Amino acid sequence: MKKSGTLTVVCGSMYAGKSEELIRLARRALFAKRKVQVFKPKVDDRYHETMVVTHMGVRHEAVAVKSVCDIAAAVEPDTDLVCIEEAQFFERELVDLAVALTDKGIDVVAAGLDQDFRRRPFGPMAELLIAADEVLKLRAICMNCGDTASHTYRMIDGKPAHWDDPVVLIGATESYEARCHRCFSLRGAPKNPFTGKRPKESAKSSK
Repeated sequence: MKKSGTLTVVCGSMYAGKSEELIRLARRALFAKRKVQVFKPKVDDRYHETMVVTHMGVRHEAVAVKSVCDIAAAVEPDTDLVCIEEAQFFERELVDLAVALTDKGIDVVAAGLDQDFRRRPFGPMAELLIAADEVLKLRAICMNCGDTASHTYRMIDGKPAHWDDPVVLIGATESYEARCHRCFSLRGAPKNPFTGKRPKESAKSSK
């Protein structure tokens, strides 16, 4: 009997190295002469329309798709590994597809932001983490103080984003920073029921 595949989820904030790790795993499989297919959401065209590109400029070929159904239709029968970049932008059905592929014996790597700019679960990532056989949580460096960072901080005209802003806003260093707990800020956030306080709104960028 063919063994089951494994689901690996690579997560963390922006600038934590998620895309680099996805590319590393894809290339490692290619070196082992395994068939690899890499997919990315069409909505993310910051650096290239069809390639996975890290913030440091490392590139890998990918197929840009609009939906989970597009991924399912494109996976070939002899594929050994499916890699999915920016998994947070896909529908909840990505979880079902990942489980179906691993049941068929295909390994899956899904890389994405586990939290949105509000520090809430982003898209299907929470369910992917539950379904995962292996989770790699990467952390960045706080771009304000240099401490270890777990959160993605969004800026609008140089100010912290507002709680009511849209969840999806494609951008890079002009809109986002990695921040630690102490330096994270957000305007208009509801009060924490245990502290009675809102996330502080006074954290300023060192830029």
